[in-house]
Amino acid sequence: MMTKKDKTKLLIINGPNLNLLGSREPHIYGNRAFEKYFELLDEEYPDVDLSYFQSNHEGEIIDKMHECREDVDGFILNAGGLSHTSVSLADCISAMPVAVVEVHISNIFDREPIRQNLLTAKYASGFISGLGMESYRLAVESFRYSL
Repeated sequence: MMTKKDKTKLLIINGPNLNLLGSREPHIYGNRAFEKYFELLDEEYPDVDLSYFQSNHEGEIIDKMHECREDVDGFILNAGGLSHTSVSLADCISAMPVAVVEVHISNIFDREPIRQNLLTAKYASGFISGLGMESYRLAVESFRYSL
């Protein structure tokens, strides 16, 4: 049970190819590395214990969520391309005892048709897309006010 002096603990997980943010397709994803954005986000929310994990491997992401599910108050997940293809990750999200907010930097509904099919969003507590890196900040806010 959380007390007032405890910080909300959130784990941000980024999936495949998101380690290339800042250099990968800047016309879609912007030109800021996620690590730089995370530093700003962490400073903006001193009352939230934010941590960050990135992997290009589906199993590592699932393992991390299993490992942390009892230690965090929620997940902010940008699974990248796995959002469109991974039944295993969708099953993982559905099994989480805490909220999972799915984020996408780009507007997936303004992209290729395959990106508009999300296997994971059905099981997420919330979904944010198309607001650039600010999608992560809005996900943090969602934990503060509604989840």
